[in-house]
Amino acid sequence: MSNILAILLEAGSYVPAITAIAAALAVFGAAWGIGSIGKSAMEAIARQPESAANVRSSMIIAGALVEGATLFAIVVCILAVL
Repeated sequence: MSNILAILLEAGSYVPAITAIAAALAVFGAAWGIGSIGKSAMEAIARQPESAANVRSSMIIAGALVEGATLFAIVVCILAVL
């Protein structure tokens, strides 16, 4: 039992580094997701230019949802350090 407690206390010193890595992964994931949303929107507009307004508004809404989820992930990472 004391070995487990010692491991947990030692792992506590790595929390800021782990949360920084988690925040970076959240940002990279969001960037990749927004990039793929933009790519798909450009392909859709290229295939049907008359639907550009609908595709653009859907792309903006989807991008905002991805950024919102990323913001929550970063806030959770910051709160984990505190």
